[in-house]
Amino acid sequence: MKHVNVLVFPCGSEVGLEINRALKDISFITLFGASSVADHGKYVFENYIEGLPFITDPDFFPALNAVLQEYEIDYLYPAMDQVIDVLSANRSALAAELVAPEHETVHICRNKQRTYDRLAGLDFVPVTYESAAEVERYPVIIKPEEGYGARGFQILRTRADLEYALASADVPMVICEYLSGEEYTIDCFTDRHGALKFVSCRNRNRIRNGISVNSRLQPNDPEIEAIARAISERIPMRGAWFFQLKRNDLGRYKLLEAATRIAGTMCLERAIGVDLPLLSVFDMMGYDVEIDPQLETAEVDRALYNAYRLDLPISEVYVDFDDTMVVHGKVNTNLMRFLYQCVNERIPLHLITKHDTDIYTDLKKYRLPAELFDEIIRISHQQRKCDFIHPDEHALFIDDSFAERREIREHFGIYTFGTESVECLIDHRH
Repeated sequence: MKHVNVLVFPCGSEVGLEINRALKDISFITLFGASSVADHGKYVFENYIEGLPFITDPDFFPALNAVLQEYEIDYLYPAMDQVIDVLSANRSALAAELVAPEHETVHICRNKQRTYDRLAGLDFVPVTYESAAEVERYPVIIKPEEGYGARGFQILRTRADLEYALASADVPMVICEYLSGEEYTIDCFTDRHGALKFVSCRNRNRIRNGISVNSRLQPNDPEIEAIARAISERIPMRGAWFFQLKRNDLGRYKLLEAATRIAGTMCLERAIGVDLPLLSVFDMMGYDVEIDPQLETAEVDRALYNAYRLDLPISEVYVDFDDTMVVHGKVNTNLMRFLYQCVNERIPLHLITKHDTDIYTDLKKYRLPAELFDEIIRISHQQRKCDFIHPDEHALFIDDSFAERREIREHFGIYTFGTESVECLIDHRH
């Protein structure tokens, strides 16, 4: 497989973070992330580039191309609707290939009214109105022609409320029939030959700030597959894309929007073995792909997580066993992740323990390799750990016991962490 360099921009968006999770462990890809402002990307992209101009800045393209050339980027993966629109309109000026469909497709899908106009006459297109005077039935909804999530969405129940909302809006709005039913997102993949290769529906059980934070894959629905084919016949898609549907009062599917990008909750497709960001890269590289989901359904629940950056140089690590490496009779997987992170960074590991029985037998019991450690020190309960270690000034001591940690810190002046703080040591860039 040819090795390629891929740059995600802007990398700290929910879309950028999902592309990172989908591509970071692919052996033939070196992944880069870039942003115009400091964002979460710096905590998860091993190769992070900060401070690109905004896409509206006249210096944006020279600065972007300088980055593409400096890091020998093969593919530029845009991660925001406006960015995809601007980059696809200037594709020929880019010093890397753009992972996106043609500009006409992007331009249509970025605007809900243009999307509805292109699909006019199809029965899944919702009823829209050009003005409040045309509305015959309330409630109706309004939403920005350009935008995503629930930004600017309102339900209006009277003509007076609608007229006031339209007069107050600072961007063009779409007036649309009210859809009362359940909402779905349909993830799709279309290859470079125009063949629709994948259609998968998920519901949106819980939504926060327009982002689906709980979602479950739904059984195949021929009606939804027909809608996907109808969209792709009128709007030439390429790579991963998605659209959203909502049922009306009669239970019929109506289109909310279509988008030519990765969706953050496409992570659910990876759970069944369909890596849509990776498939899009394969397609750009000229490979024909076959898609073979491993499971029929899966559910994801998303929440905020913590990523830390500590001013803590670590030269070696001393770690306890009982109630530290093994807690409640189970391996502490968070700690093991950190220990293997140290292995990758060539940081020496020392196990020091007052374990009652043979430590090598119990390491084997929990399938923890003794070879993980540069040194194993077993002492009695009456002995002090500080008498058996010789840490340098940047050593780290990890132990569940506060008393042991305090003694070590007072004796050597090094940092000591409890099991509850190991989370803060995880480097999400690796």
